[in-house]
Amino acid sequence: MYAVIKSGTHQYKAVAGEELVVERLPHEVGTQIALEEVYLLADGENVQVGQPTVAGAKVLATIVEEFRGPKITIFKYKPKERYRRHQGHRQTLMRLHVDEIVKGA
Repeated sequence: MYAVIKSGTHQYKAVAGEELVVERLPHEVGTQIALEEVYLLADGENVQVGQPTVAGAKVLATIVEEFRGPKITIFKYKPKERYRRHQGHRQTLMRLHVDEIVKGA
């Protein structure tokens, strides 16, 4: 059984018992959260597609850790103008353990 959920501005495939890496959420490490924007539920042959979400469905997950992703280098350059800008960015991410997928009504 799996579900397609929305967290932040991204969509993820959540499978019960597996881990999921999402962008930082405003919760503490070790707390259980409910992700309630479920777009699709699939259980073998049964597939529920929401319009836009599946009513009553949610994914229960526990926050395992908060960490920073790989460094991304931004380099801007314009030839023959002596224009160079160098910048870096590291996104803060969270690892979630999907505990349970609750079906809707």
